[in-house]
Amino acid sequence: MRGVCFALALAVGVASPAGALSPDELLDDPALEERARELSSQLRCMVCRNESIDESNADLARDMRLMVRDRLVAGDSDAEVIDFVVERYGEYALLRPTTEGANIILWVAGPAMLIVALGIGGGYVWSRRRAPARTEEGLSAEEQARLDALLKE
Repeated sequence: MRGVCFALALAVGVASPAGALSPDELLDDPALEERARELSSQLRCMVCRNESIDESNADLARDMRLMVRDRLVAGDSDAEVIDFVVERYGEYALLRPTTEGANIILWVAGPAMLIVALGIGGGYVWSRRRAPARTEEGLSAEEQARLDALLKE
């Protein structure tokens, strides 16, 4: 039973995500380290897709983590650190882009397109309900004769 518990604990330990943070990056002040981790989780790794610099093992992500910590040690506020990173790498560095400026188009476009699509679909269904019912007309005598001739062959 001990062996099974040990194997299960080992499997869970191996399967859990390991932090990309190396021990030499840690700050001595726990409050500053907590702020750095929070900021790092909001910033996108420029090498990896949709991965924060806190989770990434890329060299650039490590450099960005060190830069965030240097800015915090220098006395910058969280907003100043974020502004510095955005100024340096662009707004793409934010995992959650702002809703200001041209980005408002991106935030509004999805719901607007859904509303337009629902309107078009609703209009189509409404017009089909108002359309006159089709009447079944049989084949004309000429068409029936041609069909019979084709079926005989």
